[in-house]
Amino acid sequence: MRENVKRAVIVGASSGIGREVARLLLADGWHCGVAARRQEKLAELQAEWPGQVEIASIDVTAEDAEGALLRLVEELGGMDLYFHAAGIGWQNRSLTADKELATVETNAVGFTRMVGAAYRYMAENGGGHIAVISSIAGTKGLGPAPAYSATKALQNCYIQALEQQAHSRGLNISFTDIRPGFVDTALLAGDPYPMLLRPEKVAREIVRAIRRKRHVAVIDWRWRVLTAAWRRVPRCVWRRLKL
Repeated sequence: MRENVKRAVIVGASSGIGREVARLLLADGWHCGVAARRQEKLAELQAEWPGQVEIASIDVTAEDAEGALLRLVEELGGMDLYFHAAGIGWQNRSLTADKELATVETNAVGFTRMVGAAYRYMAENGGGHIAVISSIAGTKGLGPAPAYSATKALQNCYIQALEQQAHSRGLNISFTDIRPGFVDTALLAGDPYPMLLRPEKVAREIVRAIRRKRHVAVIDWRWRVLTAAWRRVPRCVWRRLKL
């Protein structure tokens, strides 16, 4: 493998935004390690881009997920970019326990496991870039989706903390916290959401933000305006809103 080849690992690449970002990076000449729980869709990427794709089955909630990630990095020949697109969520107005706990297990525990593994690898191997899909939902507690908005807030804060730590340690690691509005993917199927974004458009904006090494990227302009506004809503007003 040529030394000037850029290498990315994308966890959550079997569908939706993760898959679209993988396709854009591959088209730009990146070599990609793509991972998800199911390999069928990953094999399609490998067939479409022969010689550029390594695949792995990784469940971020499994205790051996870090080891699986490091094996994929070794097969790829290194990792310049770690892109985390794995996540789940529901509207859960009845606070069904299994939905809340599964969301926390994937979006909080699994996220911390995988991003931490990528950080430790980059700290030991000269640096790199960590980019994650969090959400605008992390900027405010949303009653229809309690665990989802709470875990997205954790992701926002975790990336900010790692960025501060990396700077204080003198590590050459960049971070991009990507906060899309609601995207028309299987994750949101069956629930009504306003201003749905197309995953292809979101992926293009994500790749642009990664190239520019943006610290935080809210997608798109409508959601930037909305989140800037709702951040200023006092708690005494917010709790009375019917979402």
